[in-house]
Amino acid sequence: MNDETLQAWVERVSLESFGIPFKHRATFNGRLKATGGRYFTKSHNIEISPHQLEAFGAEETEKIIKHELCHYHLHIMKRGYQHRDQDFKQLLVQVGASRYCRTLPEREARKPKPFKYKLVCRSCGMEYLRRRRLDPTRFRCGKCSGKLILNVLD
Repeated sequence: MNDETLQAWVERVSLESFGIPFKHRATFNGRLKATGGRYFTKSHNIEISPHQLEAFGAEETEKIIKHELCHYHLHIMKRGYQHRDQDFKQLLVQVGASRYCRTLPEREARKPKPFKYKLVCRSCGMEYLRRRRLDPTRFRCGKCSGKLILNVLD
């Protein structure tokens, strides 16, 4: 599928689900891996991840398109278009859009990195596991405000 086909698809979904035409550009962006799509408030354009289409098919991708169109139409109408807004949440349910996109299989297979460092409070013994090294003198214990000691794990 190319950008022209996607543009026609987004325009059709906009008219069928919202009853309002989509007057801007919709394109694929192959760099989108952690998100299904995005809406730009300044240009009003929409980008969709082609990886979602490949992995989960047209039905899931259409839900992502509806999600981005919710942002688009609410922003154009000067209503709450952000994820936290009630208008946005209600419109998602009304048109059958997805709230979140599914995780791509290649991202799901990633294992979390192991903890390399442990901060221990001198006062209460509270332990904090970390993946990155940090300066313990810049931080205090969240429980008792005691000083922290950095230990390297094997």
